[in-house]
Amino acid sequence: MSKTLLGRKVGMSRYFLEDGTNIPVTIVEVGPCVVTQVKTEEAEGYNAVQMGFEDVRPGRATMPIIGHDAKAGTAPKRFHREVRVDELGDVEVGQTMDASVFEDVMFVDIVGFSKGKGFQGGMKRHNFKGLEASHGVKRAHRRPGSINGHATNLGTGPKPKKGKRMPGRMGNKQITCRSLPVIHIDSERNLLLVKGSVPGPNTGMVLVREAKRLNRKKTTAASK
Repeated sequence: MSKTLLGRKVGMSRYFLEDGTNIPVTIVEVGPCVVTQVKTEEAEGYNAVQMGFEDVRPGRATMPIIGHDAKAGTAPKRFHREVRVDELGDVEVGQTMDASVFEDVMFVDIVGFSKGKGFQGGMKRHNFKGLEASHGVKRAHRRPGSINGHATNLGTGPKPKKGKRMPGRMGNKQITCRSLPVIHIDSERNLLLVKGSVPGPNTGMVLVREAKRLNRKKTTAASK
């Protein structure tokens, strides 16, 4: 089974090495997660493990969730996530996994949702510089400009071309930060310290998994 856990982003801090090197880190609380369901290729057509994270009061959960988690012998969970695997191994329903699964992992991928910023204009959303603030521009300094020339490849179509950068919803998208180095693991408190930033706000839910793709330098470091 792949090494994957659900968790929450705690925030950023710094970690000092023995030689005094200051490393900016993000603290992530991973687990404990409970295996709430195991799907097999014979029954469902594929192998997968479903995990639940963070207890929730029964009054805040639905009856299907309460009954589903009760089959695993655990209280209802706030978050559930299914992870496909090639081989199930010895994983069982009701098994608890914590930060200790990452003890021999050097790099992880962290998946989260970026901060939602609502409906924004072209300058904030796409970093446009805006129009001139001189005489004759009138009140159009922050407008994105004409879009007719990009209606189609010929410029004569009935609608804007797909992918045209225009005002719209900004943020709240799934972001994956790949190959973040693991700096320190606190198994007692289920804390994982990774170098760099992690998408989403503090206390936001994230998925942490063993890195799937490494560059040549990190591959060499992981193989040592």
